Amino acid sequence: MRFSESERAALVASLRGLDPDAPTLCEGWNVRRLVAHLVQREHAFVQQLRDSIRKEEPGHETSLNKLVATAATAPGYQRLVDRFAAGTGALNPMSWLGDAGQLVEYVVHHEDALRGAGGASTQERPEGALNKLFAQLRFMGRLVFRGSPVGVSLSRPGDAAAAQVKGGNGVTLVGDPVELALYINGRRDAAQVQVDGAPEHLAAFQQWLGKA
Repeated sequence: MRFSESERAALVASLRGLDPDAPTLCEGWNVRRLVAHLVQREHAFVQQLRDSIRKEEPGHETSLNKLVATAATAPGYQRLVDRFAAGTGALNPMSWLGDAGQLVEYVVHHEDALRGAGGASTQERPEGALNKLFAQLRFMGRLVFRGSPVGVSLSRPGDAAAAQVKGGNGVTLVGDPVELALYINGRRDAAQVQVDGAPEHLAAFQQWLGKA
């Protein structure tokens, strides 16, 4: 089984037990809206694209609102979770990409839901999934940090070797792959990541983050 499918199953189990109105780490989104996003992404890609083009405020996306409305009741919410649990539509490109297209998405949104109310995650993942996640973050980091004024590397705790994602002297982001995934995807306040480097590099990096 793909690691992304194992993560989907774990995410579904969490979603069934969470309060649909509970907050998530996604600005303007509660758990109900997060589930609607997951369904929209996999079954209504055109509608998701329309919302993206409109650049509407989080929590007020026109097309997403329609899916959220179907989950206003407890049975409606469970039906929406069921739809996500059923898997990606066969014609959706995401179904062809497998872990490459889904693993980071599911892990990050799983943590969004679990940590939204300020709690800590207790979700455990197999080492193979964490290794694949870290490998994907190396590519993602190249995109996210390409504009950084200093070099950026990723490292797991206790690992002497760091994976450079932006060349040059600079900073090293140290954390477990899940924490690094949150950090790279904009959840820096919730991510347990240590940023190491010379004072001048740290200052330049933090200043850039504040403007990026």
